[in-house]
Amino acid sequence: MSEEELRPAEPASDEEAVEQDLDALLTEAQKERDEYLELAQRTKADFENYRKRVAADVQAAQARGKIEVAREVIEAVDNLERALDAAQTDDGEGLRAGVQMVLSGLRETLGRHGVEAVDPEGEKFDPNRHEALSTQPVVGSESGVVVEVLQKGYTLGEQLIRPARVVVSA
Repeated sequence: MSEEELRPAEPASDEEAVEQDLDALLTEAQKERDEYLELAQRTKADFENYRKRVAADVQAAQARGKIEVAREVIEAVDNLERALDAAQTDDGEGLRAGVQMVLSGLRETLGRHGVEAVDPEGEKFDPNRHEALSTQPVVGSESGVVVEVLQKGYTLGEQLIRPARVVVSA
C-alpha cells in the first residue's frame, strides 16, 4: 500500500470539514441529551416512588397512633362499665369511686401523651387561648380578667387543642 492509501481521506473542502465537525458535535449533543433525558426520567420515577412510600408511612403512623389512643380509651370504657355494674349493687358510693377512677385514668392517659388541661381562672383574658362566653362586673377585679372557667381548655405542647370557655370581668 502506498502512503496515500494509508492516509485518511481528506475532505474535498473546508466546508465539508466544517460540516463533518458539526455533524460530530450534533451527534455528541444528541447522545448527551438522551443520557440526561433518561437520567431525568429515572429521577422523576424515583421521586414518585419516594413520595408514595412517604405517604404510606404517614398513613401507617397515623393508624398506629389511633390504635394506641383507642387501647387507652378502651381501658377507660372498661372502668366505666365496672362502675355502672357496681352502681346497681350498692348505695352509689361504688359508682362515685369508679367514675373517679376512670377520670383519673383518662387524665393520666392525656398527660402521657403531652395533653395538659388549662384552667386560666385569675389570668388576663387572651382571645387566642380563651373563649369568652360572657362578661360580668366583678367588684375589686380589673376589667379583662378571667373570673370563672366554665370549661377547661387543653393544649398539646404549645398547640391549643381547645380554648378554655370562660367568663370575663367587665
